[in-house]
Amino acid sequence: MSEKIRKFAGLADRILAFIAIVVFLSQILLAVTGPPQWIVDWLEMPEIAPRETPRNVVVLGPGGGVGRPMRELVLAALAGERAVVLDADALTSFADEPQALFAATRSRATATLMTPHEGEFSRLFKALRLEARSKLERARKAAQEAGAVVLLKGPDTVVAAPDGQATIAENAPPWLATAGSGDVLAGIAAGCLAQGMPPFEAASAAVWLHGEAGNAAGPGLIAEDLPEVMPDVFRQLVALLASR
Repeated sequence: MSEKIRKFAGLADRILAFIAIVVFLSQILLAVTGPPQWIVDWLEMPEIAPRETPRNVVVLGPGGGVGRPMRELVLAALAGERAVVLDADALTSFADEPQALFAATRSRATATLMTPHEGEFSRLFKALRLEARSKLERARKAAQEAGAVVLLKGPDTVVAAPDGQATIAENAPPWLATAGSGDVLAGIAAGCLAQGMPPFEAASAAVWLHGEAGNAAGPGLIAEDLPEVMPDVFRQLVALLASR
């Protein structure tokens, strides 16, 4: 399968592979069940995670399909107390009724993260295409309107919080723009949230980690490569922190 994807053998094969990636990430990153044990082992700081880790994050969107069933899943998740990451189809499903989504996200006290690329963003925040001049301004206004952290993907990914905080990451290599890469980013963000990071910080950290994983994997990567290089990225990060 990997060789077929590398040789661009067709979108159908890719879709099946990338749905599998989301399931794979839920095991590697343990996004809904707790923090990765190998991170705890390296840092030798078990206090970074509670001993009993509840299922505290929901990721919706990748490979889920667009339409009413997805909208119902999203609204049900937002009505709960878990942190919610909305990506891909979870966002596009509200393109014709974005206010229904925003009403649900604004009413939450728990973390909500939206991770659109430019196309998904423009479908969900139609008015901002004309109102906002820069990508930073668009992300900030979207976060304020939705009452959620917005991670607007691209070569210079912007993370914005409803209170106006924002980060811009530009460490992502051009070869990271491949099908399924955004699904991996959603999984990394969910993993950060599951470990107790606040949503703005979790999104910003996930973007940086995702970019570094792309650099580590190198040109020609496919989305399946990113989880494989994450341990090296964490090792380098820990070594950097230890040297300060």
